Amino acid sequence: MRFRQSNRLKDELSFGRVFKKPKRSQDKMFIVLYQRNDGNTPRLGMAISKKNCPRATGRNRLKRVIRESFRLNQEKINVADVVVLNRPAATNADNKTLFDSLENHWQNCQTVLNGEIEKNG
Repeated sequence: MRFRQSNRLKDELSFGRVFKKPKRSQDKMFIVLYQRNDGNTPRLGMAISKKNCPRATGRNRLKRVIRESFRLNQEKINVADVVVLNRPAATNADNKTLFDSLENHWQNCQTVLNGEIEKNG
């Protein structure tokens, strides 16, 4: 499955909706904020901070890893808008550690969102 334009959070309104009342998953690498969306496509936004990762090459690497992990796990995230924020430890972590961390976050998203569906439906 490809990472398409429809899988991106693009505007301030979309990001704001997630930041307003997020569900949260966090560890020492990332903070993942997510919110159920009205569409049928999972969407990803990233807020990779220069403060936590000063070099542009490092920030670009984090973005590539996050996008690839999201692409591979879209079916778990199902119908959520997700914003990923980096923490300082992510800068020096190897790709496997980053992928493992993100895998756990996607699993948390799936568990919480599926729990909501069962509760409401």
